[in-house]
Formats: sequence, structure tokens, C-alpha cells
Amino acid sequence: MEDNKLNFRKKKVQAFTKVLLFYVCTIIILISASELTRELSKPSGDLLSVFIAMLTTFLLTVLFVRWDHIKLSEIGVTPGKLMLRRLFTGFIIGLLLAILQALIVMAFGHLKLRMTSNFNWGTIVFFLFFYVLIAVREELVFRSYLLRTLDYKFKAVFALSVMIILFIFEHILSGMSWKMSIIGSGLGGLLFGIAALKTRGIALPIALHTSWNFGQWVTGFKNQSGIWNAVVDRGYEIQTENIGLAAFVLVMLLTICILSSRRISL
Repeated sequence: MEDNKLNFRKKKVQAFTKVLLFYVCTIIILISASELTRELSKPSGDLLSVFIAMLTTFLLTVLFVRWDHIKLSEIGVTPGKLMLRRLFTGFIIGLLLAILQALIVMAFGHLKLRMTSNFNWGTIVFFLFFYVLIAVREELVFRSYLLRTLDYKFKAVFALSVMIILFIFEHILSGMSWKMSIIGSGLGGLLFGIAALKTRGIALPIALHTSWNFGQWVTGFKNQSGIWNAVVDRGYEIQTENIGLAAFVLVMLLTICILSSRRISL
């Protein structure tokens, strides 16, 4: 009996160690891809960097899956019969969340959205593809092998907690402020993680992740002009930023509560 407990604990320790090793490897891949494309002009260099990181992360995921003698379907990476529906639904929901955040901030005044004069369809397609690559790469890192392995070996709460901590850490490492990393990445990671566990796949979180980032770019909430440019009245920058953060928390918490309470067909 005691031997069985020791073996059980040993397997848990091994699984946790593998997960950490997997994550460290993804960081090395991300840094290496950035270094390889450092001399290239932006934004094409950024696009190529993310593409290399995404593709290499997928190959790394395959390697770890084979190491564990499991299938890609067991970590939700292979396409399922509901994939297209989840991609469409997730994309619409993510866009609506981004638009709702912008509308809430605008309702308090001191922020206006002005149409960008020099944007074109090529720019829109470029940034949509860019955010797709970012979402696929991050969902492969955090919501496939890492999250599902921890969920299998431990409890869902522990799995989500570890994943969110690593998700926050990566955004801090990329230069995001502590406040935005903890609140923004923390709630985003929780939403995407619950979506992955509920559906046992990454199609829904990929769509949510992509459309949220794309929606924020479209409305000018990515600190750069999209289709619209977010213009804040002088002297109200900090107040508007805080309202935007509060609106983000509100829309995320509402979505998390709704998603958590729903039964989703697999």
C-alpha cells in the first residue's frame, strides 16, 4: 500500500517536472525565433518570428506527446467534429467582448474612436493572421500539453493555477507591466483555460484569443491605430486607462461565469 502511494507521488512529480521542462523549452524557442528575425524589418519580422515559434512549438508538443505515449487528441490538438462551430462561435464572442469594453469606456466620456485614414484591407488581413499565429502559439504552450497533463495528474484548480502563473510570467518577461500582466493575462488565461477544459480542445480558446486581440487592435486599444484610433482627452489618460481596465475585468468575469456554468458538448 505504501509502495503504491510512493509510486503515485513519483508519477505526479515526474509529470510536473515534464510540464516545467516543456514550458522552459517553449521559452527557449520563443527567444531563439526572436533572435533569428531580429535584423528583419517590422512588422514582417515579427510575423516571421511568431510563425517560427508557433511551428516549432507544435513540433515540440508532438515530441512530448510521444514521450508520454499518448495521442494529440488527448490534449485537444487534433481537429474535432465541432471545431468549425467552436472557431466561429469563439471568434464572434471575442470580438463582442472587445467591442463591449470599448463601448463601456466611451460611455464614461473622454475617449473617442476616430477612423484611421490610411488603413487598407491588406493591413487588416496581416494583423488578423498575426493574431491567429500568436493565439495558436500561446494555446499550444499553455492550454494543450501543459494544462491537460496537469489536469490529468492533479485537480483542475491546480492545473489552472499553474498555467495562469506561467502565462502571467511570460507576459512580464515580454515587457508587459506587472499590473496588466496579473490582471489582463491572469483573467485572459483563466477564460482560455476554462474554455480548453470545458471543450477538451483548443479550438474555442484559439478563436477567443485571436478575436479578442484582433478586436482590441481594430478599436485602437493595442496602443496603436487599427481601423479606428482611440483618442483620449488630454488630462484624462490615467482615468480612462483605469476605466478600460475595470471594463476589461467586468467583461472577462461575466464571460468566465457564463462559460463555467454552461454544459458544452464535446
